[in-house]
Amino acid sequence: MDFFKKILFDQTSRKGRTFEIFIQSLIGISIVNFSIQTLPDLPERVNSFLNFIEIITVVVFSIEYVLRIVFSKSSFKFIFSFFGIIDFLAILPFYLSFGIDLRSIRAIRLFRLFRLLKLLRYSKAIDRLKIAFSNVKNELIIFSVACVFFIYFSAAGVYFFENEVQPENFKSIFHAIWWAVATLSTVGYGDVYPITIGGKIFTSIVIFLGLGLIAVPTGLIASSFGEAFRKED
Repeated sequence: MDFFKKILFDQTSRKGRTFEIFIQSLIGISIVNFSIQTLPDLPERVNSFLNFIEIITVVVFSIEYVLRIVFSKSSFKFIFSFFGIIDFLAILPFYLSFGIDLRSIRAIRLFRLFRLLKLLRYSKAIDRLKIAFSNVKNELIIFSVACVFFIYFSAAGVYFFENEVQPENFKSIFHAIWWAVATLSTVGYGDVYPITIGGKIFTSIVIFLGLGLIAVPTGLIASSFGEAFRKED
């Protein structure tokens, strides 16, 4: 029992560190394997080999998941914790593939990307990240609400200016929300854009508002990160 607890939960020990590196390497192999499988027209032998690697990695991840449940202080708490859910989602697509054609629900295969998040368990940076976001949690909630209002205001405004001249692109305020998100984030894909004078002036204002919206959370989080580092020092 002590052996499993040490390799699973004590990364300061030699055995725990070795297991940590092993799991990290396996996650990397799994992601590369997943990426190669998306290549078209792979030979059958290659597909078989890639499937074999997938089986091996899932078996290891499954054993790790079960052991963490068994040897955690609270099995129930671990199952519904952030990392417990990540560990479960990382192996879920493999077991769903039995009896289900995943080609018809390709989105489920993307759950395999949750294996990348397993790396967070072994990163000290995640602790700093949690502290940083916790310090500015209330400010980010207020900012998120403000973003929703700005997006709706922008969509309604451009709809007012552009609906008559571009009824296909701006059929309703809901159709204009895509334009609002792309413009407020200053991405500006260019697939939908205003052509009226009023629409262009309004868009210029929205773009400047978008620059401010991006700067606010960036400054808050950067300041919080600095505070988290200072506390560790």
